Amino acid sequence: MEEARLSKDCLDNHSAIDYIRWMPLGAQSIALLEDNNQAPLSSPRPWSKSTGPSRRGYVVACLCSLSFLTIVDRVCISAAKTPMSAELRLTDTAFGWVFGAFAVGYTLMMVPSGWLADRFGPRKTLASIVLLWSVLTAATGLVRGAAILLLVRFLFGLAEAGAFPGAARAISNWLPAQERGLALGLLNTGSRLGAAFGLSAMSFCILSIGWRFSFMLLGVAGILWSVLWFWWFRDRPDSVSHWPINDSARTGTTVPPESPFARLARTRLRGEASAGRSLLRSPSVYIILFQYFASQFTFFICFSWLLPYLETHYGLSGAVAGLYAAIPLLCGAVANWISGTTVDAIYRKGHWKRSRRLPAMCGFGLACVALIAAPFVPSLVGFVLLFALATFGVDLTLSPSWTVCADIGGRYVGALSGAMNMMGSLSSFGSAILFPGLFALTGNIKSYFYLAAFLDLVAMSCWGFVLNESNFDSELPFLPEERGTPTC
Repeated sequence: MEEARLSKDCLDNHSAIDYIRWMPLGAQSIALLEDNNQAPLSSPRPWSKSTGPSRRGYVVACLCSLSFLTIVDRVCISAAKTPMSAELRLTDTAFGWVFGAFAVGYTLMMVPSGWLADRFGPRKTLASIVLLWSVLTAATGLVRGAAILLLVRFLFGLAEAGAFPGAARAISNWLPAQERGLALGLLNTGSRLGAAFGLSAMSFCILSIGWRFSFMLLGVAGILWSVLWFWWFRDRPDSVSHWPINDSARTGTTVPPESPFARLARTRLRGEASAGRSLLRSPSVYIILFQYFASQFTFFICFSWLLPYLETHYGLSGAVAGLYAAIPLLCGAVANWISGTTVDAIYRKGHWKRSRRLPAMCGFGLACVALIAAPFVPSLVGFVLLFALATFGVDLTLSPSWTVCADIGGRYVGALSGAMNMMGSLSSFGSAILFPGLFALTGNIKSYFYLAAFLDLVAMSCWGFVLNESNFDSELPFLPEERGTPTC
């Protein structure tokens, strides 16, 4: 505490409060409790005076390109399902296990990869894993049998597991709390645009050059991204003095490197073990994990079975089915942007918990209604539009989910984000297996859609119990309302 007092004495009141916004949440709360300043969220911020483009904006743009590339690599196999099945002699059930092999690897490495991002930083972690999965993407184009394909997709899942936890760690390092909602929404927007591109454009690419060369092309693109990221990015904004931008622009986006307060902002005032136990005791953590499981159980169909289902059920060519399958993903991209903007707008009005809860609850409610109605619509356009509405709904929940992880994770943002994403990958595995299984058992998709709607309904109810103050002790981003800052 003495370090915090001495550090704040070195800064004027306005700057001290603005720098507090960058601190880990535990340090933020304690530092503000010892300060008599009042700083509403709408107060001017020193980084808004930058004369050049925001370096944080470049970071978010790079991470969006990462999520775009991640999902293009992931869904290319769905676009290639028909020619791959014919050449490798795979049944639908066997291909379900190919989808599932990725999900198993993705699940197993999710939390460890988040820990790696926390421990070694997003620069090294993301560069390494993108390089590895790009090599495996290219290797997918070389497989000659089902067993090797299963192994490659399993390893590919292990490698891709760190993408979103690493990105969440980078955003937590670079952006203050009131800007993370939109940034995390844009991150997921990139993934949806990547999936839409992957299902449509890659379908045409496969027709032109074949599925093998298509995978190799994607591998080369990923290797280039990895090299550029490692060369350009730095883990924290106070490590960018070598970048060729003018001083006013640089100080507009960083905490001064020499400031003792900057060092305090990177140090959690509560002990590491104590903070970890606090998270493990929090019911909200487990609610966040479950609701993400529910959202991905609905969404993962877009990445796996939607395109093949449209091909076989409606008699479409692969290219045309890819265009229809891209519609829900484009709706998801719009939903992520709307959700992220809404989260930040409500937060700035002083309602921290409401900014997280309201978009998520509305999204799950919308998805539940659309999922129940979709199986009863016989037309192709009607079915796709209703499933797009369901996708829009569950994607409204993503920005709140990832933002809550940044809110309460502190130095464990990567690990907590990884745990949440792990639940999503478990859900994806179940989705990849259950969709064809239930369809074979019942002859229609109603049972799967009813199950997904039930999970979404429960998740909507659970969001009402997220972020109770008693769950986090002092782990609140700002003080209660008597200090003029966000509450529920």
